[in-house]
Formats: sequence, structure tokens, C-alpha cells
Amino acid sequence: MDYLPIFLSLKNKKVVVIGGGEVACRKIDLLRKAEANITVVSPALHPYLHGLVEKAAITWINKSYTPDDLNGAMQVWVTTNNRALNHDVFEDAQVRGLWANVVDDKDYCNFITPSLIDRTPIQVAISSGGASPVLVRFLREKLETQLPQNLSLLADYAGQQRDRIKQYFKTVDERRKFWELFFRHAGVEQAQSMDELEVHFQQLLDDNTDSLAGLYLIETGTDPEMLSLKALRLMQQSEFVLFPSGKDDGIFLDLCRRDADRAPYTPSTLNRLVKQYIDEGLRVCVLADKQNASDLFGPLQHYRHAQYVPTV
Repeated sequence: MDYLPIFLSLKNKKVVVIGGGEVACRKIDLLRKAEANITVVSPALHPYLHGLVEKAAITWINKSYTPDDLNGAMQVWVTTNNRALNHDVFEDAQVRGLWANVVDDKDYCNFITPSLIDRTPIQVAISSGGASPVLVRFLREKLETQLPQNLSLLADYAGQQRDRIKQYFKTVDERRKFWELFFRHAGVEQAQSMDELEVHFQQLLDDNTDSLAGLYLIETGTDPEMLSLKALRLMQQSEFVLFPSGKDDGIFLDLCRRDADRAPYTPSTLNRLVKQYIDEGLRVCVLADKQNASDLFGPLQHYRHAQYVPTV
């Protein structure tokens, strides 16, 4: 591998940014999320960064760069449009044993920044080592459709239960199986608060055979790009897909989970089929066109975790 994937803690660590233009703005926003102690060295400063200085969010040294500006730093970001200066800063950083990144100049970088999917504390980093940024963006878009928006909430809640769960399950294997059941629970995926998660958590502790079954009615149309991220995620998670009999929904079926079983339905058979597969503990995805989706969902909405997902 060309680069070692690593997550680095910069909290309260001194990071020096050389240059105060638009590129510096983007990098400083990233560093602020990591709670770094940021010092900017530049004789000129972007208006956005002026605002951060006024809020005491960053420190500004109003002058041209000298090597002593790197003293005490853990990391250096070089963002000027002066190539010779950028390379000088990099060499000065190497003498001091500092990690340095000259933006958009890979040969003068000890590290590079990946494309991020941020569901703090869950983070997913993707990199091509600079070979294909467009491919990285494509992969990021695909992953975004798979990761629920409440992932931060789930991670925070799970972290708070680590000691508690040990009171119920003594072995690592038992705890692993419980968490797998919990995270796949359809109600957990819909939860928007700690209180909702607590209800499902306690229910599973009381009866860890609780069904994972759920019903998702996905409103389709003629353009798959009108599907929401939520619809795509649920289509990927469903173990059984029902599609309208006699209708060519191949373009939408291809977006469903590849190993999911599939069967056609008619309005008169839909309820029976849904009940059959729900009773088997499966997640059932029903594809329905925009004209009929609402009417079809009416008799189905009493099923556990039933969701109606319209097109955007």
C-alpha cells in the first residue's frame, strides 16, 4: 500500500497553516472539526479567517513565513500559491521531524487527506492515493446511500451501554450477537432519540428473539435518480422484494439487495404475500409506482415498522 490508513488525534495539538487564502479556509475548517490548536502564518488573510480570528477560534501571525514559525508544531499544512516557498516549508518541516502536507503537491506530503463520510464518532475515509479523485467521489456517494443518518446517535448510545451489556452477557460472542440483532432492528434504524433506542434496547434484553421483520414500501417512477438515499438504503437491506406483476421494474430491482429473493404481486395478492414473509421474520421491500403506492400502503401500514418512502 502507498499510504498507511490512520486516524490521528489533533485535539489541542498545535497545527501551523502557512498561507491564509481560500485553500487555507477549507483545511482550517477540517482542522477545527478535529479541535486542533491552529496557528495561521500569512501577511494577508481571507475575510472568513478574519472572522475566526475575531472569535479567537484560530491564531493569526501577521507576517511572512520564517522557519521558526514551525516551533512547537505537531503538523504543518502549506497552502500558498508560491511553489518555491511551499517546498522550502516542507524541507524545514522534515528537518524538525514534523508531518507536513503541501496542498495539491503529493510529492511534498508526508500524509494526504482522504474523502470523508462523517457520522462522528463513526468516520469512513476513502482514498485513491491521488490517482482518481472522481472515482473516490463516486465511491463516497455509494457509501452515503448505505449509511443511516442516525449513525452518530447509534454509536453514542452503544458506547454508553458497553458496561451495562456486560451485566447481561458474560462472553464476547454473546455480546456480539446481541449487538448484531440490535443494529439490524428496523425500529433502531428509524430511531431519532436516545429514548427510542433505550426502548428497543430494553425490549431486546427482555426478549432477544424479537423479530427483525419490517415492511418498506418504496415509491418508484420512471427515474431511479428520484429515489431518496433512505429508499436506496432500505432497498439494499431488504431480504425479500415484491414488485408489480407484469411491470418491467428491472431498473429498480437492480438497485435492491443482490441476494434478496424476488416475487411479483398484484393488488389482490400483496397483503397475503407481505404477511407471509413478515411472519418469516424478513424485511420486505414493496416496489410501487407513484400512482398506486399510497393506496397500496393503506392496508399494510399496521405491519411492524412499516414505512412508506416517497420519491424526492
